Amino acid sequence: MVVYSSIIGVGRTVFGEHYERNPEDLIEEAGLNALINANIERKDIEAIYISDYFLQITNKIGIEEGFLAELLNLNIPMERFRSFSSALMNACLAIYSGRYNVILVGGVEKISDRLDKIRDDLMMLYDPWTYYSGGTPESSHELMLREYIKTHNIVDKSYNKFMESLAYVSVKNHKFGSRNKYAQFYGREIKIDDVLNARCISKGILGMYDYAPPITGYPSDGSTAAIIANPRIAYEYSDKPIHIIGLGSATDYISYTLRPKRIGFKSVELAGSKALGEAGISINNIQIAELYDQSTIMEMALLEDLGFCDYGKSWEHIYNSYVENKLYYELDDGVLYVNTNGGLKADGNPLGALGGAQIFEVISQLRGVSNDRQIKVENELKYGLTVELEGFGTKAYVFVFRGD
Repeated sequence: MVVYSSIIGVGRTVFGEHYERNPEDLIEEAGLNALINANIERKDIEAIYISDYFLQITNKIGIEEGFLAELLNLNIPMERFRSFSSALMNACLAIYSGRYNVILVGGVEKISDRLDKIRDDLMMLYDPWTYYSGGTPESSHELMLREYIKTHNIVDKSYNKFMESLAYVSVKNHKFGSRNKYAQFYGREIKIDDVLNARCISKGILGMYDYAPPITGYPSDGSTAAIIANPRIAYEYSDKPIHIIGLGSATDYISYTLRPKRIGFKSVELAGSKALGEAGISINNIQIAELYDQSTIMEMALLEDLGFCDYGKSWEHIYNSYVENKLYYELDDGVLYVNTNGGLKADGNPLGALGGAQIFEVISQLRGVSNDRQIKVENELKYGLTVELEGFGTKAYVFVFRGD
């Protein structure tokens, strides 16, 4: 089994609207929290990998590395990436190659500075034909949902149960998010009827509560950070490092309608298989997963792409959790907790930072420091997994974590 690197510290800000704050303030807060959590100083950092999607558009910051160098008074190597998971993967490979021993990985987004134009910006992440034909950010999600229903012949009473199971994904994630002090919708639970009524108002298959911000029109700003170290020296800084033992990445066509696989994501299927293979474990060993729930259908589809459930069957497991009022899914081979931080839906979705929030949650759970959200499993809590996407499944990143 390969250990690519060990996470010795994590930090983040509250997600939400931070119109009055600069991106520098947000990344400074997350970075300092991570440094304190890792019990290290700035001088110990050998490189920084930073991510954002839209800072050049929203804040006219052309070279993010420059403002970081000025902020931290450091002249070390720095690189910029689009997503947190992309930055983390490259940082892991740099550690594994022996180039560096300690790296700070950070992510930041400031969507509220350009909220009136952000929907157009989001459409840039899709293919040009969708953009020029006026396809909204929601369009691909509903197309996939229609394809799922048609392919798996979900009709009559099954259809109603299916749509309720989708609604429960949102209810569950808001339940977790209401307990997460960093979450954008902290303290705000919703009910099944709220999700169903929002669908009627939208006059579509899905409604406002089926989507994460900023698709819903809410700004989502924030920052996250993680400190990773060479496993050989990790215990010099932390008595409870969390090890990255598998990583995978894959791509798919940018045009969703041209993909051979239109139910779920081929990129996730390939990246997940790669990450689990490197970790030397099966999907059944995973006890907690942070999945990219930009919409409720995406959480459902990712459960199948990763192999937690058979294709066309994940909604049945979700429905059973809904009926029995459980915050976890009972699968054939055990119990799985998904999006215990609230997911993108309730925790928030500042794009360049969201992958860091997923990792922050898995690390906190594996360390046993998630307070009243701390999950309890029959055996020792040992393995976690995260999935982050760029675009609508155009790129996928999967990480497997092991507690010590």
